[in-house]
Amino acid sequence: MNPIAPWLQLGYIIPHRYTDLDAYQFYRVAPEGMMLVTTGLDLAEYTLASVENQMPAFFSCLDLLARKPVDRIALSGVPVAAALGRERTLRLLADASERTGLVCDTDLEAHIDTLKHLGIRQIALVTRWSEAVNTALIAYLKAAGIEVLAHRSRGRSLLQNKGANALADHELALELGRDVLQATPKAEALLMPGGLWFAIHAVPILEAEFNKPVLLNILSTTSNALRAHAKTSPNTPRAEARWGMVLAS
Repeated sequence: MNPIAPWLQLGYIIPHRYTDLDAYQFYRVAPEGMMLVTTGLDLAEYTLASVENQMPAFFSCLDLLARKPVDRIALSGVPVAAALGRERTLRLLADASERTGLVCDTDLEAHIDTLKHLGIRQIALVTRWSEAVNTALIAYLKAAGIEVLAHRSRGRSLLQNKGANALADHELALELGRDVLQATPKAEALLMPGGLWFAIHAVPILEAEFNKPVLLNILSTTSNALRAHAKTSPNTPRAEARWGMVLAS
């Protein structure tokens, strides 16, 4: 791989207009030379109506990224896919791939692919979303053959999550993650979705305590892109294993 220029560029459509924790966490876990190219929607809330309102902007974002030298495109925002449901999300990804000529993914489908790659079917779930969002997410995962054995949540609005304190969110990830894993020993992994959740430093701590993979959006989407790239480029650099079992796999 050429050390001078990016060798893999991931187009990333995030649900909001600015980029902060997405990029901050990505550049800690991705191998050097992998680049994140972001553009954003302006999602008002975690509802189907808000997602529907952003569909024209979504296609504009696709067109923008397709004009950049990106290798694949991912739609961030697990609540976006959960609100649409799996059948509609897969159709949307197929349409997006046809429109751009690129592989198009979502964080949620990346989680599913990662779990299946690891041979995992039963998980614990931790979120910062309402029960309505959690219910839609659990149904989406069930449709993909992933069973949520138990979940914990600190329900917040999108606006509240945007303004959350990073250190407090790290501690929340540890609190809720420990709670659900201690209560659910049969869970084979812990899923903690949420692009606005600063939980990257909680991953190695929880994995060391429970010896189970912990999945975050940025981990699953990055590892999905790396696995795909490695199929045609055997010398693809590996991410640092210290950021957890997902990237180490």
